[in-house]
Amino acid sequence: MLTPFQPGDQKTYTVTVTEDKLARFDAGLVHPLYSTFALGKDAEWACRLFVLEMKEEGEEGIGGYLSVEHISPAPLGNQVTITATLEKVVKNEIICTYEAHVGDRLIAKGRQIQKIINKQRFDAYIASL
Repeated sequence: MLTPFQPGDQKTYTVTVTEDKLARFDAGLVHPLYSTFALGKDAEWACRLFVLEMKEEGEEGIGGYLSVEHISPAPLGNQVTITATLEKVVKNEIICTYEAHVGDRLIAKGRQIQKIINKQRFDAYIASL
């Protein structure tokens, strides 16, 4: 595992609220706003941008924790900027906080943890399930 980052380093991911990111369940559309589920997925990706540069050949990152405090709505078509901040690295855990904004308006914040693991051992574990 590479460790090229320092606490406080940031990664940014920008996404547009599209139809597939709206609050929808099997029963249909709830409302035409960015769903908490989609927001969480995109926040995890923003934090994973660190992992992509930290994992080495034969390693992979897996999610271990995600919190989403959904503060304000983002309608269809809004552009959301998610800024992930590296909080710390503890052994093989990459711990980040993030904030999601539409313009200057904070729409969400939270924390995310991923672990970098040996891919071959993980694949063997999955196959044993």
